[in-house]
Amino acid sequence: MDYKSSGVNIEAGYESVKLMKKYVQRTMRDEVLGGIGGFSGAFSLDAVKKMEDPVLLSGTDGVGTKLKLAFVMDKHDTVGIDCVAMCVNDVACAGGEPLFFLDYIACGKNYPEKIAQIVSGVAEGCVQSGAALIGGETAEMPGFYPEDEYDLAGFAVGVVDRKDMITGADLKAGDVLVGIASTGVHSNGFSLVRKVFDMSAESLHTYYDELGETLGEALLRPTRIYVNALKAVRTGGVTIKACSHITGGGFYENVPRMLKDGVRAFIRKDSYPVPPIFGMLRKQGNIDEKIMYNTYNMGIGMVLAVDAADADKAVELLKAEGDQAFIIGEIREGEKGVTLC
Repeated sequence: MDYKSSGVNIEAGYESVKLMKKYVQRTMRDEVLGGIGGFSGAFSLDAVKKMEDPVLLSGTDGVGTKLKLAFVMDKHDTVGIDCVAMCVNDVACAGGEPLFFLDYIACGKNYPEKIAQIVSGVAEGCVQSGAALIGGETAEMPGFYPEDEYDLAGFAVGVVDRKDMITGADLKAGDVLVGIASTGVHSNGFSLVRKVFDMSAESLHTYYDELGETLGEALLRPTRIYVNALKAVRTGGVTIKACSHITGGGFYENVPRMLKDGVRAFIRKDSYPVPPIFGMLRKQGNIDEKIMYNTYNMGIGMVLAVDAADADKAVELLKAEGDQAFIIGEIREGEKGVTLC
């Protein structure tokens, strides 16, 4: 008896690493030391020396049950973008620049081509965010995961000069909220999505006029990465006073996280177009509107608070970066929290 007879194929692992190298190479930064295959990833902090008071930031997350759609559709080259996005967007929320990323893939059986597809998405997310993919792990776990399924998670490390951190400390009544559009459902609430919609291949490949695409295409579209968008606002001369990544918990849980005591966010629901996938989800699932806003991003993936005098400029800077942006509300005095009106 050998390891392969127990269900773990070491040779397949070697082949996976060989296939993914070309994708990982796309993400390299000058600070990366060494190549792929070491016991740890090495990253020089030489550039950080230029900062007055560098602060390391970190974020970790996974793709969640959105992966179930990838299994049914047999499409594995975009979920890696989701994994990176969920981590680097959190780092960017604090004003940070993502430096590097590591991923973790656990699978029932190592199919090298599939693993390489997954990593190609991770690499694409790293390219979009400027983070180097300096390491990772693929764990073949027969008997723990079904042979055709896997889980994907990762973490990002970034840096910011303490004076440039986005903390919400300077928020005041009259500041304006700018929303940056999402690409759809992103990577949250898919346990409910899978209860509402039939997850068969036939259902996911069905085209809907109201969506302008198939249901599967709408749901599997990767999470938007906002690193460059936030950077464009800052380098354009606009101070971001507070920032919220709208993930699990929707508006009601995430917007208050950007606020200090004594101020409240007021957001107008009719200030931006809600993507049709959310209307379809709400109607077919008979979901209460408040639950929708407490579960999903409802079309806004990131909320920024800026001085009223900078609001229009922030929107224009975001549009120039290729994002859709809207003035969606304001900050008022009151109990810390959010009001949707």
